[in-house]
Amino acid sequence: MKLRHFSYLGIAGIICLLCSESVQAQEKENLVQINLNSENIVSQAETKAKVPVTQIPQIRDIQRPHTTAKDLLAQQQNQVILVTGVNLNTSENSFEVILETSNPKQLQAVAKSEGNNFIVDIPNAQLKLNTGELFRQEKPIAGITDVVVTNQDANTIRIMVTGETGLPKVELYESDKGLIFVATPVTTSTQQPQTPDKPPANTTEQGEEPPIELVVTGTIFEVPIEDTPQSIQVVPREVLENRGVVRLDEFTDNVSGVQRITGGDGFGTSGFIIRGFSDQFENLRNGFRSQGGFPRDLANIDRVEVLKGPAAALYGGGFQSGVVNILTKKPLEEPSYEVKATVGSFDFYRGEVDLTGPLVENQSLLYRLNVAYQDQGSFRDFLNYKNFFIAPSLTWNIGPRTTLSFDYEYVDADYSDDQIFPAEPEFLQISPKTYLGEPDLASERFTAHSLVLGFSHEFSDNWQYRLGFNTLWQDVFDEGVIESGGLQADRRTLNREFQRRTNDLENLTLRNEILGKFNTGSVKHNLLFGVEYSRLEYAYKFSGAPIAPIDIFNPIYGARPTEALSLSFNEAYGNDTLGIYLQDIAEVLPSLKIVAGVRFDNVDGFYEDRETNTSFNEVSDSQFSPRLGIVYQPSDTTTLYASWSNSFTPQVFGRNSSGEPFEPVTSEQLEVGIRQELFDKKLLAGLALYQITRENVATTDPNSDDFFDRIQTGEQRSRGVELDINGEILPGWNIIATYAYTDAQVTEDNLIPVGDRLPNAPYNSASLWTTYEIQSGNLQGLGAGLGIVYVGERQGGLPNTVTVPSYVRTDAALFYRRRQFEARLNFKNLFDIDYYDANDFSSINPQEPFTVIGSFSYKF
Repeated sequence: MKLRHFSYLGIAGIICLLCSESVQAQEKENLVQINLNSENIVSQAETKAKVPVTQIPQIRDIQRPHTTAKDLLAQQQNQVILVTGVNLNTSENSFEVILETSNPKQLQAVAKSEGNNFIVDIPNAQLKLNTGELFRQEKPIAGITDVVVTNQDANTIRIMVTGETGLPKVELYESDKGLIFVATPVTTSTQQPQTPDKPPANTTEQGEEPPIELVVTGTIFEVPIEDTPQSIQVVPREVLENRGVVRLDEFTDNVSGVQRITGGDGFGTSGFIIRGFSDQFENLRNGFRSQGGFPRDLANIDRVEVLKGPAAALYGGGFQSGVVNILTKKPLEEPSYEVKATVGSFDFYRGEVDLTGPLVENQSLLYRLNVAYQDQGSFRDFLNYKNFFIAPSLTWNIGPRTTLSFDYEYVDADYSDDQIFPAEPEFLQISPKTYLGEPDLASERFTAHSLVLGFSHEFSDNWQYRLGFNTLWQDVFDEGVIESGGLQADRRTLNREFQRRTNDLENLTLRNEILGKFNTGSVKHNLLFGVEYSRLEYAYKFSGAPIAPIDIFNPIYGARPTEALSLSFNEAYGNDTLGIYLQDIAEVLPSLKIVAGVRFDNVDGFYEDRETNTSFNEVSDSQFSPRLGIVYQPSDTTTLYASWSNSFTPQVFGRNSSGEPFEPVTSEQLEVGIRQELFDKKLLAGLALYQITRENVATTDPNSDDFFDRIQTGEQRSRGVELDINGEILPGWNIIATYAYTDAQVTEDNLIPVGDRLPNAPYNSASLWTTYEIQSGNLQGLGAGLGIVYVGERQGGLPNTVTVPSYVRTDAALFYRRRQFEARLNFKNLFDIDYYDANDFSSINPQEPFTVIGSFSYKF
């Protein structure tokens, strides 16, 4: 069965590869040059309404150049033209940059792009301003983070426009005063980046190029956020850096309704609780499933997307309340080299290197290399962590419509096992620094490899084929883990067990997709069809022995196992999944869109004892996961939406009291929301109301005396309201504000009291992060940030055994950035409060006290 699945997918891939080769034979590479001497130029003085001289092609429309800007200058042999002034004028939705010169018609321009940066080089001009050789304006309008005009070299002016969430749209005009660049921001969307060298789109009957929609994020389907009937938040790398984030899970402070699943101090985890429900440690990395719960380095992370609500319609089983998608950095066309050093409290030391650029002269082969090393102590007694990370990636633009990519990651972490506290009230009374293991016994080693291969070919402007392959394998060896048991009758002596554990995980995915745009009458369709095969295998081996208990209020260390180790578990579980999915966004009217999708999954799961070589639980489930939504946009600043979606999670573990395999746990969500742009589109506010009901939750069989006999009669429900606001209040003053009300509780169960709250799901949580950066003058680039995080009372486990107290944490930042370098100081937990996080396996975890993090980076 497994081989047959691979065969079908492989045949489909080979057919598309052959088709792409035939098309590639007809492709030619051309330099994108904007010649302002063209006879087609319409002067601004000749018409009242601005007519584009020519639209600079966006990244996917740029033909791959054979020469550099310097080569072009040598070929043209034009006189160097002086630009004596730079003016910037803003309007509601766009802005224009005017390069003042007496010879505008002799200027030539070469367009390129890297990430969210649209770059125009003028290789026969030089900037001569009274204020120097640099013009810079940050946040000229909402959606644009930076505009820079500077001398690239002795003969070249460079104009760089940086979009906040996507590549800006740029057009050129000519006037009597000079050359005018008009820039418009493009809204972030949820599509994978398009091939950066697609030929120009077909022109309209009037001869003008139609506007080209650009989408920039890494999830599976091609749709702008404003056309999505669900709540979506994006945390860009700039926010992570401004906040001094050193652990991936810290991004949750800037997203409403999301809490992290804590697994101890140090590198943190990548497991999350979304809208009150936990999907354990599974999330997405570049759109592919990735097991969390283990160290994840920040060096190559570009941004984090949070898509709320059941996600099985696109991603298959799991993700019952939402999904976190981590997007990594990609190779750039322009060479860039950056080094960064970070030091901080508790012996924190970290170094990073980020290198990128072309490997060949025509820029068809690009590379990126991220390397990081980290060595840190901890505010917890006896804990230390070391981590090495390397991530090379390549992008090969085989032709104007064909791209092949390669991404690899390697993590090697060596750290002390961190003993989180059991969810009992007594553990809130001891010092947060207390360590409950044995310092000289606890040692863990984690290694992980991740490989992603991607192939994309565009048959035409409207049809595209994508092939993706992802594999992840990771190993964990725990040399000596002290597992906490329950407290004895004196409520201060903690029972413990010594364990030695190994964990091995392998996960692979092969995905084939066809994307197409077409019309049926007046209705426009955006279609996705995909076939995906995935395999997960997780093997673990535990051995244990008794060890002396410890006094949690007065710990004394030095205990050793009192018996020889005995095998506890040598087991493995996993599944093979074949999924087929179809989704369409139908534009019935320009202001009305309907989203409909469905996925069918066939899951074959196994659970085996490798010590006896027996399989004691095999399940086979088939499930449809539908999704339906509607989007109404009464104006270009307002979006209303409503959606209904389902998800499921196969149950590999256990059987019911009758010996039958469990049915999948299912969830259903209803959501309505509004997205509103405010203050001339400088602020974006999103408000969502939802209800998620999870059914078929396994609970104790009331007709059996055996606690482990289970039946699926449990139900859990989450209702809530979420508010997210982000944008610019004034030039240089940015804000991210969130609020969430989450009512997540047990609604049916045979053991857990109905009404018990789900772990680590506070009724109320809110956050504010704001920064201000001086925009001009001698102190330009100097800025400060202030953050406040509030989390209400939570429960530490199910059944509810301990209430984790609420807290208000304050953070602050100072930074200075000028041209190539940036220096930053971050102050976390400014008032040194004691606070705790919880998780869904009945434990609580103390968080860091007052901490200072300093960093310095330089680009060259």
